[in-house]
Amino acid sequence: MLSDMRKLISLLLVLYLGLFLAAGVVSLVDDSLVLLFSVHLLTAMSAILSCLALLMALLVYGLMGLTPVVPRRVVLPVAFFYVANFLVMLPALIYFPYRLLQLDWVMSFGQVAFGLGFVCWLQEGFKFRWQIVGDQHLGKRRFSWLNLSLFALANVLVVVPALVAYAIFCATLAVNHFSGGFLSLHRDGMTVQVRKYIREDGKTIELIPMAHIADANFYLKMSQLSPSNSIILMEGVTDEKHRLTNEISYKRMATSLGLTEQEKEFEPTRGQLVMADVDTELFSTDTVDFLNLVMLFHSKGVNQVTLQQALHYSPPPDLLEQIARDLLEKRNQHLWGEIQTELPQSDYLIVPWGVAHMSGIARDIQKSGFHLDKTRDYTVIRFHFLRKRK
Repeated sequence: MLSDMRKLISLLLVLYLGLFLAAGVVSLVDDSLVLLFSVHLLTAMSAILSCLALLMALLVYGLMGLTPVVPRRVVLPVAFFYVANFLVMLPALIYFPYRLLQLDWVMSFGQVAFGLGFVCWLQEGFKFRWQIVGDQHLGKRRFSWLNLSLFALANVLVVVPALVAYAIFCATLAVNHFSGGFLSLHRDGMTVQVRKYIREDGKTIELIPMAHIADANFYLKMSQLSPSNSIILMEGVTDEKHRLTNEISYKRMATSLGLTEQEKEFEPTRGQLVMADVDTELFSTDTVDFLNLVMLFHSKGVNQVTLQQALHYSPPPDLLEQIARDLLEKRNQHLWGEIQTELPQSDYLIVPWGVAHMSGIARDIQKSGFHLDKTRDYTVIRFHFLRKRK
């Protein structure tokens, strides 16, 4: 019986290393084709193999805790490689969002090089043998309470808390980096900072960072901020030529999180409303296609049809840059034009736009002679589940 178990574990470890190498090779070829020729021939296969390799890594890692037969020297190096990728990818997503494909190529190359080097080390030389992991690599005992206890304690007390803490730290970095300090993440919730800018001639612009979904009380407070003599430059992309196949809606997300939508709850009680956003006609075809895919998942959920469309979706290499140009830069430029148009007619402008737009608009405002006069913090979302545990 023990011999059969050892054979099974040996086979699992061979599959474990084989999937790791195969996923790296296919990913490397796929990234190279995309970077050089914008061809996504192997993207679907790469995604499937990467998921299978990760699932196999989790299975083998768990087995290592259950039985000492599974050798740490075979399992841990690959597991550490995955952890290292996780540690590198999160900051890269924050500071180099437009270079992810290049970074993925580097990581795929590293995975192939590491995998080949590791296999050569296990086989004590560059040899092509099916039995990468032999009986000499496996442990002797079938089960050990000490092994299981140490494994559980190490993961519960060290590994998982460390990874969670790192993810939270990176999330805080991301929030501060992308919002320019207009949005902050705290233990019990998320807050935005409303900023009032004043020019020497008395003209005032108040930036109100908004969120598409939030606690209803947040929208109530934001609706009451505008004075009666203000002009409120409203956000809201139009779609006159019906380029969007699915309505942009956050209802499903808001409902699942117990929150409310800005569209339904934000209703300024004073001031003159002026629509200051653009039409989808200004967006590139790539951006519209991406929005249609995202909204398809939001409206239909995850099912066979939506997954099939996602697998057949072939984004261009510069998609993130194009999305940033369309959804942020073009809209900010249009908004700044509306601000300049409305300033001669009003002494007080209110800009209740998404928090992602705030840092860019704030820079334009300050360049035109406005200075920061006052800030106020408001809670957007409270983490109720954390409050209940206290």
